[in-house]
Amino acid sequence: MKQSEYLRYDATALADLVRRGEVSSREVCEAAVERATRVNGTLNAICYPQFSGALGQNFPGHAVFAGVPLLLKDLAQEQAGHPCTYGSRGLKRNVAPQDSEFVRRARNGGLVFLGRTATPEFGLKAVTESELWGPTRNPWNTERTPGGSSGGSGAAVAAGIVPMAGANDGGGSIRIPAAYNGLFGLKPSRGRISVGPFMGEAWTGASTDHVVSRTVRDSAAMLDVISGPAPGDPFVIPSPASAYADLMQKSPGSLRIGVFTSSPYNTEVAPECVAAVEETARVLENLGHRVEYAAPEFDGMALARCYLALYFGEVSALMAKAKEQFGASDRDFELDTRLIGMLGQTMPLSEYVRRRQQWNEFARALGAFFGSYDLYLSPTTGQLPAVIGELETPPHLKLAARLMLRLNAGKLVHRSGQVDQMALESLARTPFTQLANLTGTPAMSVPMHWTSGGLPVGVQFGARHGAEAVLLQLAAQLEEANPWFSNYEKLEDAF
Repeated sequence: MKQSEYLRYDATALADLVRRGEVSSREVCEAAVERATRVNGTLNAICYPQFSGALGQNFPGHAVFAGVPLLLKDLAQEQAGHPCTYGSRGLKRNVAPQDSEFVRRARNGGLVFLGRTATPEFGLKAVTESELWGPTRNPWNTERTPGGSSGGSGAAVAAGIVPMAGANDGGGSIRIPAAYNGLFGLKPSRGRISVGPFMGEAWTGASTDHVVSRTVRDSAAMLDVISGPAPGDPFVIPSPASAYADLMQKSPGSLRIGVFTSSPYNTEVAPECVAAVEETARVLENLGHRVEYAAPEFDGMALARCYLALYFGEVSALMAKAKEQFGASDRDFELDTRLIGMLGQTMPLSEYVRRRQQWNEFARALGAFFGSYDLYLSPTTGQLPAVIGELETPPHLKLAARLMLRLNAGKLVHRSGQVDQMALESLARTPFTQLANLTGTPAMSVPMHWTSGGLPVGVQFGARHGAEAVLLQLAAQLEEANPWFSNYEKLEDAF
């Protein structure tokens, strides 16, 4: 299979070719490896290649994605016998004893693993620039980030290495790379996809796995492959009436959609991100949907504080695990990670619990909103992708952080209110995605707009818990009204 031919197909079409015997899985994987060899030196999207193994992998011949190559994210999508580093030197020795549910189900779905994609350390940033793997670059403009934390997956799919790639989302990490790379990215509802067997709820329920993809139908079919409970999961949510691949082909009907473009944290939103929403609203009206300005009513800064508490606690816990199980030391973690871990260690337990309980307030506010509207529409991100290195901690702040670590002064930060400022600084570029994570509701980024400079801009839709089908139906409708697949042709000869 020629590389130019390979790039014209999504995962669904490639699997159909394999099942009909028009092309072999080996030929498909060889085309993927050829594309990876061509572009990865520039993008640095793949951190752990498994090219030779992919060419010989077996797969169920009549599976949904029979013989289609997939890249796994190097965070939580554990593969037996292979390292899963979370982008950290402290976890380089983390080799999974068995497959995660995501990997097991993907394998049963016929997918062939081509390797693993880069992520920032612990998946903590909206840029993919770890000290372990170096910076990953955006194929639309290699001077800019592909976002994070699934930035390696986003770059790989946009550049055509694979038609879809594993991703996960604890604060926007599926939707942000989808927005920055011109892809479709759905974050499913809490409990829709098992994170077993190594966890019950990832990030206490804020995070979930799925993929970033070029087409809506690939994401819908992948959701069919990997969704459902596993033994020991904390709860089970209702299954859809039929397969998502079938449901997405139905009309969503006339939807009531509330639109907002103001940041919940009162931070600046780029004009291009606002324009993308306004343009999409016009498309929605032409499709017969009722669109009006309306937003869920909740305390934005309270949400930021609650999210940061989760952030601090999860980092300190993962650092402790790396030290206990793999002999890591503080030197094995990046400075920012160490500082965040210290804040987690010094946060009073009662304060952490109180902030975790406050998630209920945001869920109730969103529930009240969905009493009047079917969906909300907002920008996916507040800013366009940062330039590589732009968000690196300045030298004077690194010095201050080292001093703070030496003095163990985290309690002073918690008590002084400086956490509010830290929240704004860390979330200002991506203020719209955390609401869906803390409420456990599904949300998606749809590539509806490109700037005059050629950068993609995603818009976000959110729905009530369990309503993935409505999101997929609307996404399929928008994909038909505003086809974006042809945009990827611009990247074919860019490398």
